[in-house]
Amino acid sequence: MDSLQAQHYLLQKPFSTENYPFGEGVAVFKVKTKMFATLSLGKMAKGKKTAGLDGPYWMNLKCDPNHALELRDIFPSVIPGYHMNKVHWNTVILDGSIPQGEVARMIDHSFELVVAKMTKKDQQSILVHL
Repeated sequence: MDSLQAQHYLLQKPFSTENYPFGEGVAVFKVKTKMFATLSLGKMAKGKKTAGLDGPYWMNLKCDPNHALELRDIFPSVIPGYHMNKVHWNTVILDGSIPQGEVARMIDHSFELVVAKMTKKDQQSILVHL
């Protein structure tokens, strides 16, 4: 999954919005008012250009702490959340090494965790669209 596919998938979630509270380089995706993902050019690629393309994008996703550790063990492109709580967030480096379906599953998991912490009224208004 590349950054455009990830952005499109993130925005397909019910009540999902994209904004840039940290500046134009970091897209923040929220469900209602709660953040469930960020998407930005990876820190290793900033200032570097290769073949006219920027390096891989990094996506921060919320994750169950035990599952976060499992994903980090399985995929070298999943690391502790960059600039996030490393217990509850993973950074997924979108370098093509993780199957697209697995990235989509990680996005779904992040979205579901955030929705689960909302009020029952907000949960119901979101889940009816899934």
